[in-house]
Amino acid sequence: MSFLQKFREKNSRAFQIFTATQFKEVWDHFDSDGNGYIEQAELDSFLKDFIASGVHSEACVSEAGLELLKEEILLAFDDNEDGRIEAGELVQILPVEEQFLYLFQRERPLPSSAEFMRIWKKFDSDHSGFIEANELRDFLNDLLPNESADRLDYYVKTMLELFDSNKDGKLQLSEMARLLPVKSNFLSQPLFRRASSISEWQVEKILKTFDTEGKGKMSSDELDAFIKDLLDLTREEYDVSKVESLKKKIFLQWDTNQDGFIDLDELRQLFKQQRKLCEIQTKSDIICVKLETE
Repeated sequence: MSFLQKFREKNSRAFQIFTATQFKEVWDHFDSDGNGYIEQAELDSFLKDFIASGVHSEACVSEAGLELLKEEILLAFDDNEDGRIEAGELVQILPVEEQFLYLFQRERPLPSSAEFMRIWKKFDSDHSGFIEANELRDFLNDLLPNESADRLDYYVKTMLELFDSNKDGKLQLSEMARLLPVKSNFLSQPLFRRASSISEWQVEKILKTFDTEGKGKMSSDELDAFIKDLLDLTREEYDVSKVESLKKKIFLQWDTNQDGFIDLDELRQLFKQQRKLCEIQTKSDIICVKLETE
């Protein structure tokens, strides 16, 4: 029997309204590897089940039909266009209770990693490098100011169950990034995928993108956003300490005038010095630039 069938009305076959707990049950079922995304074979499984749950008889979906449906689903709901479905995108597909849905609607997706880092630093009030349960509660209360205390606690519990992949009771940077995805990673564009082929004007474009204050150089906070985009390309877990470690290396090696900023000339040197850079191949075939960690 289809897994999703139990969430449909018997006669109309329409979905019931999903509670946060039921949504978590569906998510856990289809995110079988627990990596925080429904992708590849998991997405195929979800779509086949989605179709089967809505019909009264056995239905067979051809491979071509499944691929077409997948394309349509990703086109409609894959907001950040990474070819996979996140929890915040699945709530747009399944009918969930209104308040739970609203938790995902804070300017979704965010326009840039700079805006993500601004929100992160606002709610990481104790500067621990993590969003703990009480800070997550503050974040959710900011979205739902009129919600009851018990209901907020319920949503905090559900959000931690959804996004706390290492189950330490708090959200690290990469986990919070799944709750608040960015519209697109600027560094994921084909132009920037190989350090060896980045031209002078492309370096200028990178600086202009991350120099949100328009000073002609990247501040420490702006460099955080640059490094976050860099780390996101690896599709690996990371926390604030990883960002701080890479930032320290960048300032140590390339902030030649030691003014606490990375200007255009220094950024050019960063990309030119290939002995200080390496290219890594991720599972998704995206090539990105990564500082050596030795």
